Amino acid sequence: MPLHFVLDEPTAAGAGDVVTLTGAEAHHAATVRRVRVGEDVTIGDGRGAWLTGECQSVAPREVVVRILARSDVPRPRPRIVLVQALAKGDRDELAVQTATELGVDEIVPWQAARSVSRWDEAKAAKGRARWAAIVREAAKQAHRAWLPEVAALQTTADLSHRAAAARVLVLEPTAETALTALSFTTDDDIVLVVGPEGGIAPEELDALTSAGATTVRLGDTVLRTSTAGPAALAIVSAELGRW
Repeated sequence: MPLHFVLDEPTAAGAGDVVTLTGAEAHHAATVRRVRVGEDVTIGDGRGAWLTGECQSVAPREVVVRILARSDVPRPRPRIVLVQALAKGDRDELAVQTATELGVDEIVPWQAARSVSRWDEAKAAKGRARWAAIVREAAKQAHRAWLPEVAALQTTADLSHRAAAARVLVLEPTAETALTALSFTTDDDIVLVVGPEGGIAPEELDALTSAGATTVRLGDTVLRTSTAGPAALAIVSAELGRW
């Protein structure tokens, strides 16, 4: 499979045009991946454009690609959203990376009551940028035409508002309904909510279910916060026919 690279901006380029990779992406292509003149590559813009081309010149600061073909991939519907509670260490980042590889469409950082990690205003900006960088690299590795969005840090009240316009499913080991028992027949967003290491606090569960969310379980075991989201994402993707 050809190597894949991602542009920073949407592109209207098509067959016969020339696209130039610059900056960090050019360095990655030329120095890290060591593409060669004449090598076929694919290029995306993270917004559905998918370009196939041939490298015409390669340098650490500039890689020039002649485009041979273009296709436009529709945005997936319904969208799958992962609400990931902040977690200690790199467990939340691991969830973000894996979920991106598995096809999530949006990732929402959540400051849950039991989150050990706490983001103040400065940390929230840095954390969101960090998650966006992880998403970009994971999406590029997975050859995704659409880059998932990374939302601003949200509170439980913010999540409750989502329940009015989306199908919010809260992963809770004690829930009576299994995620595998559900079907998805509308284009409403499917929002998967994953708690932190200590689980979702009772008052948060009450707030979310009162707003219209549904609690669901994955199985008889308790998964880590870094594992639960990707596992649920795989189940939903299979039900939607994405896999």
